[in-house]
Amino acid sequence: MSETTLDLRGLRCPLPALKTRKALRGLAAGDRLTVECTDPLSGIDIPNLIRETGDVLESEARAADVFVFRIRKAGGK
Repeated sequence: MSETTLDLRGLRCPLPALKTRKALRGLAAGDRLTVECTDPLSGIDIPNLIRETGDVLESEARAADVFVFRIRKAGGK
């Protein structure tokens, strides 16, 4: 099981969601991905993306202007 951090600070919609989707495709089941974004729309887009992909949004937090999402790749995706 690996853990990867994706720094998407400064990118605007739709790039954070697109890059997160691409990163998830390269992960094995059980791997974790931490995504850091500054785009306010990522607070909507990333959770919606995770619902679409069937992966697991383990946590979502906001520290100052940075949104941090911790995602676990589901099996069979």
